[in-house]
Amino acid sequence: MFQASKTHLNELQIKRLEEILIVIDKQDQIIGADTKRNCHLMENINKGLLHRGFSVVLFNTQNQLLVQQRADAKYTFPGHFTDSCSSHPLYVPEELEEEDAVGVRRAALRRLQAELGIPQDQISIKDITFMTRKYQKCQSDAVWGDHEIGYLLLVRKDLTLNPDPREVRSYSYMSQEDVQGLLDREARGAEKITPWFRSMVEDFLLPWWPYLEDVSPFVEPDKIYGL
Repeated sequence: MFQASKTHLNELQIKRLEEILIVIDKQDQIIGADTKRNCHLMENINKGLLHRGFSVVLFNTQNQLLVQQRADAKYTFPGHFTDSCSSHPLYVPEELEEEDAVGVRRAALRRLQAELGIPQDQISIKDITFMTRKYQKCQSDAVWGDHEIGYLLLVRKDLTLNPDPREVRSYSYMSQEDVQGLLDREARGAEKITPWFRSMVEDFLLPWWPYLEDVSPFVEPDKIYGL
């Protein structure tokens, strides 16, 4: 079943399935490591395998949110609209460091540069704010799914973008009204969005949006929502 399910993947996505992710318990305590492939197979998710991930919401200084459409070659939720950049810290020393979520923020910086093509001289770890965490479990198809505690990270900065087409099918900056319209179209079956993006918008982004110039009152690093 796994071999049949990956026929749509490009070479990059197949290679990235062998990355080693951080396996955790529901308190977000590290208990081991496993491949990205194993962490996203529903047969393992149904046995309780849980990993650490992150989602970046990138706003420009006009308070528009960068929304991307995932490439059709993605193994989970291909072609779906979603947040600015979602991925995982790897089981390597620099991304395992937990104080101030610095390991996850380093991972986010790595992926913002690799996936969105942001030049290294335009963004640093100091630009990435750790807001809170959210537990999620969702199924993409009969084979693939997601089961993670995701760190929600926020960036507000004007940046140059050059997304990798192997990762990103399309992208655009959207106002709050534009994003709400996207959710409304998805509810009518006219668009596809990832489950975590809908919950992220409804639970976090809509309350945060009027206060993007100072989000400090909303920072909850000790909280894990969804449990």
